[in-house]
Amino acid sequence: MHNHLKNKYLQYGRDFLLITCGIFSACFGLKSFLMPSEFIDGGVTGISLLISTLTGLKLSYLILIINIPFVILGFSQIGKTFAIKTACAIAVLAVLLIILPFQPVTHDKLLIAFFGGLFLGGGIGLAMRGGCVIDGTEVLALYISKNSMFTVGNIILILNIMIFAVAAIFLGVETAMYAILTYLSASKTIDFVVNGLEQYIGVTVISEKKDEIRQFLINNMKRGVTIYKGEGGYNEKKEIDILYTVVTKLEMGKLQTEIRQIDPDAFVVQQQISDIKGGVVKRHALH
Repeated sequence: MHNHLKNKYLQYGRDFLLITCGIFSACFGLKSFLMPSEFIDGGVTGISLLISTLTGLKLSYLILIINIPFVILGFSQIGKTFAIKTACAIAVLAVLLIILPFQPVTHDKLLIAFFGGLFLGGGIGLAMRGGCVIDGTEVLALYISKNSMFTVGNIILILNIMIFAVAAIFLGVETAMYAILTYLSASKTIDFVVNGLEQYIGVTVISEKKDEIRQFLINNMKRGVTIYKGEGGYNEKKEIDILYTVVTKLEMGKLQTEIRQIDPDAFVVQQQISDIKGGVVKRHALH
């Protein structure tokens, strides 16, 4: 019971630290890069920046007001804890945008687009790692995807195309193009922060020399292997053993090379995995 409480408080502390760092990073990206040059991004933050640029309303108020529906939506779709964390994080971000004295770092448009997106995306990603969002786009996309044929990625893409189209009409094509660069920088940074450098690859192998490949995975790569019993469906039907393992992205080249040396005719399927819990991969990575 004592260890359970200790782990719980450690988790709360970790989430608080991640969200706090995320808020400061997003605030720095907005105040020191995007806002002074009237640049915009994608998502709800991009909508807020666009309206602020067109109307002169304060960004902090817009971020707070526009995200309210998404906090309510997050409460019904994801849960109470998520909604409370998100509401607090957005409120703190809005306040910091008013009180923190961040100054413009550069006036080079390319640097503004890249680093503005980098710090804003890093902030959004850190907040997501802490269990909340400071941009409600993903919550909206998740809700729509459950009630339509579109995926979350499709919805976010459509929303951002609409934002950039409006920006092109009212702010000019050049500003819209820089906005796309900002969005690409932010989205790639979010992917990196959320998934990390050590992304995982699920590997399925069908081979006549399955035992040699299994031994290599266990003894040389120190990876666990799951063996599925299957049946060939092409020409003759025969029982086959299917190997499944998970390796890091950085180890995939080594595994591919070894499999080709053992059995050039092996059938190998790779599938990207954003995260895993437990298992030999995690334990080995920690040593």
